[in-house]
Amino acid sequence: MTSLEDRDRWQAVEAGEPIEPDAQPEAHDEKKEKVRKYKILNQFARKGQTVLVGSSLMEFFPIHELLQRHEHECCIYNRGIAGYVTAELLESIEACIFELEPSKVFINIGTNDISAPDYRLERLLANYDEILTRIAERLPDCRVYVMAYYPVNAKVEFPYVPRSSMEEVFQRRTNEAIREANIAIERLASKHRYLFIDVNEGLTDAEGNLKEEYAVDGIHMLPNGYAVVLNNLLKYL
Repeated sequence: MTSLEDRDRWQAVEAGEPIEPDAQPEAHDEKKEKVRKYKILNQFARKGQTVLVGSSLMEFFPIHELLQRHEHECCIYNRGIAGYVTAELLESIEACIFELEPSKVFINIGTNDISAPDYRLERLLANYDEILTRIAERLPDCRVYVMAYYPVNAKVEFPYVPRSSMEEVFQRRTNEAIREANIAIERLASKHRYLFIDVNEGLTDAEGNLKEEYAVDGIHMLPNGYAVVLNNLLKYL
């Protein structure tokens, strides 16, 4: 904006005149900002490596730190984005997957779809099917691992997390809904001849809930929970 335009803008504000919408700055979008950063990082990345993609459950996976105690050398790029649903991954699939030309892709996407007020399993599957179809077309030699959704714990009240803030999410994001979705995406993976992997062994208590000691808020996990996941995941890396 030029100094003249800036002066005119402030004069309009002082006069109580409305400002045209296109003159207002675009609201910050954290998801778009992460995609922008990933696109820049991709320019420095090695091709043909391993990519993790999905929502916050993938973005918050501290895999690089956890791998330090394992004798397992591999190059991993985490392209998870907190809050992502399947439709958003479709929109940014170029930056999150294709620009890296990976040899392996691990996907965990869809739990935010389940949490949505208008959730329909059929729509989740349609978007997921399109994601896998595009990968097959663009990266025919890539090994794709469709990860089972993690369990939740809606029974415990966790420190620093008001119970009321989670109630609406837990109305839809139940372990029953997760099990139903896992069965469906396992079939979808088989359709595309990709491997469905359930790396949840050791995460649940006797009632099938995410163990309290592994949970931040009943949905997201602490590093010790991810350590269990990694132990189950190692053979695929």
